[in-house]
Amino acid sequence: MSRTDYFHDPAAPSANSIKIAVSAFVQDDQGRVLMIRRTDNDLYAIPGGGLEVGETVTQAVEREVREETGIIVHVRNLVGVFSNPEHVIAFDDGEVRQEFSICFRADPLGGDLRTSSESKEVNWVEPHRLPELSIHPSIRLRIERALEPGEQPYFT
Repeated sequence: MSRTDYFHDPAAPSANSIKIAVSAFVQDDQGRVLMIRRTDNDLYAIPGGGLEVGETVTQAVEREVREETGIIVHVRNLVGVFSNPEHVIAFDDGEVRQEFSICFRADPLGGDLRTSSESKEVNWVEPHRLPELSIHPSIRLRIERALEPGEQPYFT
């Protein structure tokens, strides 16, 4: 299913749903950031996805990272809660979802990089190379907040 992200766009369709999503900011021991290139919109992003019935947000983070990247992680702390109503995601089935994502910092424990049906590329990226990548502004904000010194959570 393809998607179109609208961010502060007056032509954006109105949201008709909201779903709890999680994302993970993961850095390896060299400081590189775990990034995927999404199959649904061809943009680079940190791994993440929807919370499923019967799991905690921590379990969802760990599952999503493993599914999308092959990397096993342990959630360390909260980066922030991102719930900007000016960011909506339109899917080709007619759903238009308001952003609601809880972003966590997670540490890699093992695994091997691999792609999935949701990720056409998976890479460890040096932070100074992030500006070269096509990243949606809402994802870039999560990365910027995670890279800031200190660990105070961000929220909208």
